[in-house]
This record gives sequence, C-alpha cells and structure tokens, in this order.
Amino acid sequence: MSGGLLVAGTTSDAGKSVVTAGICRWLARQGVSVAPFKAQNMSLNSFVTREGAEIGRAQAMQAQAARVEPTALMNPVLLKPGSDRSSQVVLMGKPVGEMSARGYHGGRQEALLGTVVDCLEQLRSAYDAVICEGAGSPAEINLRRTDIVNMGIARAARFPVVVVGDIDRGGVFASFFGTTALLAKEDQELVAGYLVNKFRGDVSLLEPGLDMLKGLTGRATYGVLPYAHGLGIDEEDGLRVSLRGAVRESEVAPPVGEELLRVAVCAIPLMSNFTDVDALAAEPGVVVRFVDRPEELVDADLVVIPGTRGTVAALEWLRRRGFERALGRRAAEGRPILGICGGFQILGEHIEDEIESRAGAVDGLGLLPVRVRFRREKTLTRPVGRALGENVEGYEIHHGVAEVLGGEAFISDDIGQSLDGCRVGGVWGTHWHGSLESDAFRRAFLCAVAADAGRRFVPAPDTSFGALREEQLDRLGDLIEEHADTSALLRLIETGAPAGLPFIAPGAPS
Repeated sequence: MSGGLLVAGTTSDAGKSVVTAGICRWLARQGVSVAPFKAQNMSLNSFVTREGAEIGRAQAMQAQAARVEPTALMNPVLLKPGSDRSSQVVLMGKPVGEMSARGYHGGRQEALLGTVVDCLEQLRSAYDAVICEGAGSPAEINLRRTDIVNMGIARAARFPVVVVGDIDRGGVFASFFGTTALLAKEDQELVAGYLVNKFRGDVSLLEPGLDMLKGLTGRATYGVLPYAHGLGIDEEDGLRVSLRGAVRESEVAPPVGEELLRVAVCAIPLMSNFTDVDALAAEPGVVVRFVDRPEELVDADLVVIPGTRGTVAALEWLRRRGFERALGRRAAEGRPILGICGGFQILGEHIEDEIESRAGAVDGLGLLPVRVRFRREKTLTRPVGRALGENVEGYEIHHGVAEVLGGEAFISDDIGQSLDGCRVGGVWGTHWHGSLESDAFRRAFLCAVAADAGRRFVPAPDTSFGALREEQLDRLGDLIEEHADTSALLRLIETGAPAGLPFIAPGAPS
C-alpha cells in the first residue's frame, strides 16, 4: 500500500483532528503502518519531539493514535500567532522568524509547497498509509492559489479527500454541497465524499438527506459519527481542554478524600499549551476552570498561570484586570500558585524582552526571585529530573532564559542540582510543560497543594494519565470502526478517489 487520504472540513473545528486520529488508531489496530500529516498548522498548543523539533500537539496526539513516534515530518510548517496580524513561523521544527499574514500568503506559503511535499513523500516511503489533516475549509477561494495544506497537497499527492461536517452546528448539507461547488474541476475530482460528525438522534431520519446529497453531488457519505460526550483531544485553537478538562461534558469523579480541590487557570492572552492542566482535571475530585476576573480566585485552592506566546502582553493583562493584587495577597497568605513557562516568567521580578514583545525592561509580579532575559534562540528540549521525591518528565518551548536568584529548587537532577524553576512558600514556577503528566509527581504536588490550602483532599492512588489518553484514543478508533464505512475508506486509501466523479457548478477557476 503506499496510499493516503486527506481529511478536510467544511469549517474550522468540524472534527478533522478527531477523525484523523480515529482513522489512525483504527488502521493501527488492523496492523497497518500509518502516520499522520498536517502540512501547515496554526496553533499555540505545541509539542517537542525527541529530536528537539516543535510540532503541533494535535499531530503528536495523532502519532500516538497511530502508535508511532512523532517527528517534524508530520507537521513541517507550524504557525504560532503572536497577534491578530502576525505569527512565528516554525519550519521543520525550528523557528525561522515572524511574518504577517499578508507576507505569508503573499508568497512564502507557496514557496513551501516543495518542502511539505518532500516531507509527505518521506512518510509515504516509510509507512503503508499517511492520513493527512487539512486546515479550515478547502473552499477558501481567496487562498487557493497559495494553498499547501488542503487541495494543494491533495493535488500534489493525488490523494482522495473526505470532507467532514459538524452537523451539530446545523447546515451540514449546504456546507457539503457548497464546499464541493466552490472547488475547481481538478480539485473536485479528488473529493470522494463526506463524513457527518457529531450527530444526535436516529440516523434513519438523516438517510433521506444523505441520499439526496448523493443524487446532487454523485458522492457517497462514508459515515455518520455520533455525538460522543467527553471525547477531548489536544486542541489546536479555542479554549478547550482535552480528557476531563475545564470545558467538560462529563461529571467530575468524586474525590478519594473528604474534599474537592479547586483549580483556577488564568485565561491570559495568547495562552499556549493550556493542555498542561489536563492531567490535573483527570484526577478524581479536582475541579478545573478558566477564569478572567480576580474575584474568581477567592475560592481556588490552586491558581495556575499557564504558558503564553506573549509574556509581556499577558503580564499587562493581569495588571489591567486587577490580578496583580489578588495574586500578591495569595502569595503573602501562603496559598498555592503555579506558573508554567510564560506564567513562570510572569511571576518573576524582572523581564528583559527585545525579542517577543520588544518591550525592553519590564517588572514582573515579583512573587519569585527570578530574572528573565529573552534570547533569539528558542529552547526546545525533552528534559527529565526529580521533584518532590518523584521522577518527572516534561518538554520546554521558550525564548526566555530564567536566572533563579533564590528560593527552593523545584526540579533537580539525580544528585540534587537544580535543573529548572523554584519555589517560595506556596508559589511554584517551572518552564517544563507536561510535567503534571508524570503520575507520581502530580500526586505529590497535589498533596503539597492540599496541605498549603488546608484541604482534606487525597489524590487517587491509581490515576494514570497515559492510560486515560490511550482510552480516549481507543474511543476515537471505535467511532470510526463502528460508524464509518471502513471498507470504503480502505479502498480510498489504497486506490484513490473513484473515477468519473461529476463536476458541481459553478466551481472555481483552475
């Protein structure tokens, strides 16, 4: 086999990431060697591969679904927004500069087509199948000329395309038809059919519409996926948390101890890798919520300041909203605060930034004895260490370098030498994303937080974040296996789009 498939969507957040992951897990369970691929991703949630490359977290999750190690080949272009008008461009896992949307779509994107096609071909030579994820909608006719992630990559690889639509939003039939009808004839020839996502109710009531859609377009619907509660994955955009996170659809598991533990996450601007709190939310009895007002911190047992692509902007936002006084009062009372990456930098005394914000010298919140200087080179590592007597792993993605001037060591090596972060009273800070996914460390940290907060909370002794993630990925595979036409999907992957698919007027210029 050396085939593949492009999973496109009628809109952003139609379910492309979920479907791609589900197909990868289903194929892996069939013994097919499969890899995910997204030519270009725009996301503030990223991950560091073992070779030190930065890619989107969604692609890392899809690689786990495929049971393979994630690499930069799976996401050669990552755009990390720094404002409404510009993004950091990460090419093959390394930052290459900031660029405006006009500059990127005005020529740079088109020039990258050769790079992404080469990455895709390397994956095709190494795996039986490659499942590609598109971005937004393939019918963005204003961007088609420079497209490298939707029909541009499908046309270059001659991959069949399945378009996913979110029926929960309404208008799915119009979206399927309109998406197809706005594509050029050469692109329409690759659109094999559709996949309905998030359906609630009796599928038989939908079937007449699916039959009419086939009559209008000549294209089949390859499945109707039901609305599945609590099916979270690492998101690219939007304020969501995977697994049993803050924006949850399932109930919080009851606590093992006598009391709950309440976690408030400050919803700072350009929040990145907010998936760090997923592991907290996975614990029975831990309630996680995002907050944007200081009065919402009053009943919180732990306040988390997460990572951000705009450390100085987030610091200014916290001050403008009145968080500085509330956080200072918490620190003085010994009530727990955790800063992660940009949040850690914000908690420090001083920031020198001529790189990210170009703001120069800025005073931090002064809750940790740390001075931060931004440098052009980005730290991209997968460190290991020990904290609170337990092994801990994480990954680092930051331009700011912290000089720790006091406090207790937070994360150390095997001989007790400080590796990262510090602690003063109830205030903790670290650059390490993902550290809370280390089960024993997370339990020890929650015990320390509960003690400082005066809560009779006891972490569950057997919660495995890795096992919960695998459970979620298996549920995605089950959705595809049970509700999609897997035989037809496999034919698409092996042989490509059916011949003779009709053209739907009016189409777009070639």
